[in-house]
Amino acid sequence: MSGNAAFSRRGALALVVGGFALFLAALYLIGAGEGFGGERGQGQAHAASNGLNGYAGLVRLVEAAGYDVERSRNQEGMNTAGLLVLTPGTNIEAEDIAKILNDRTFRGPTLVILPKLFVLPPSQELPPEAREKFKRGWVRLLGVYEAFTWPAELPAPYTFNHKILTKNTVGDPGQNPGQPDKPAAPARWSGMGRSGSLPTEEVGYAEPSGAHTKLITGAGGVVLAFAVPRIEPAVRRTEGEELPSAQPVIFLAEPDLANNYGLADATRAAAAVALVERLAADNDIDEVTFDLTLNGFGASENLLTLAFRPPFVAATLSLLVALLIVGWRAFRRFGPAAAPVGPDIAFGKRQLIANGAGLIVRARRFALLGAPYAALSARRAADRLGLARADRDAIDAALARRLPHEEPFTRRAARLEAAQKPADILAAAQSLDDLNTKLSQGQ
Repeated sequence: MSGNAAFSRRGALALVVGGFALFLAALYLIGAGEGFGGERGQGQAHAASNGLNGYAGLVRLVEAAGYDVERSRNQEGMNTAGLLVLTPGTNIEAEDIAKILNDRTFRGPTLVILPKLFVLPPSQELPPEAREKFKRGWVRLLGVYEAFTWPAELPAPYTFNHKILTKNTVGDPGQNPGQPDKPAAPARWSGMGRSGSLPTEEVGYAEPSGAHTKLITGAGGVVLAFAVPRIEPAVRRTEGEELPSAQPVIFLAEPDLANNYGLADATRAAAAVALVERLAADNDIDEVTFDLTLNGFGASENLLTLAFRPPFVAATLSLLVALLIVGWRAFRRFGPAAAPVGPDIAFGKRQLIANGAGLIVRARRFALLGAPYAALSARRAADRLGLARADRDAIDAALARRLPHEEPFTRRAARLEAAQKPADILAAAQSLDDLNTKLSQGQ
């Protein structure tokens, strides 16, 4: 590049590459939308939250156990054949949970963790020194609550009641046989081959309405986690036909066994992993998907998001490679830049010849060159042989007397006039030029 260029070759390349990278980043951000960067706070209990009621710790724990973990922000995550973990909120509709569970009856196991803790982000009225101690996503614990009515509105065999057990609870065996008379230690739990205490005195428990399998219980026998009996297929397995088997479903009514607050204890953490392993062991599953759509973090589908997902990502990568090749070819010159050396319309014989040759090349009429060039060579040969006229027979006779071993002129000229391809035309013209050169040297 010349010394007057505004940018060097490296500088121009850096600008092009940087602009292209920013363009790709803009496309990705537009496609990702609200899904970019994740959501770790807002006081909600989901797999991307690191608050005490969130499940970011469970995600890391499951990953450390050797499972492939994914946080799903779209409905396609519900179709996984692996383990699906749902963390619905209080105001979820029972129809939504029922639809998910029914669709996954023969697709894959499901773990449903119910809400319990009522939390809020740190107050703006806190002193600055207190607010500085809060990390991103941390929350304040204000109390506990039941999961309202949606568990009781689920269809059979998933129906159950979700309640909160406190130290001051006094049960009535006649009205509520699933609740103890006077729980001595409501914050204790046992199950999955382990036992321990809960981080809060209030315990979330379930009152199953069917023949559910108790997995983890609390004081007095209250059910903290249970497995739903598998649904038998409507069509029985016939001879020679293999029908899919129903997949297991587990409800965890006490979230403190799996949330960040509860995983501070190694025994509770082991129980949470044991629940995951129980669901994954039957089907040899190594994939666990944590759903975020039920918590309001679903990402809408659009053309840009689809472009970066299989199978469309292959076409996207091919397009990007093609763009890189085009950019590289545009950056690399086809030879040095041509500098103007004269007027746009030049004069003289040389320019006239160049224009005529360019026209013939552009029109690809090479066969028209043979006869005129043969006639021009005949005049040159006649002049060198001292002939008055450019008669080809007379040229051959004179050529035989002066250069008896040379090929006759008429044969060379005929070969040039009959040539059609550029290489043949050039070879025949060169033969005539060699002959004229020899006649010039012999004068």
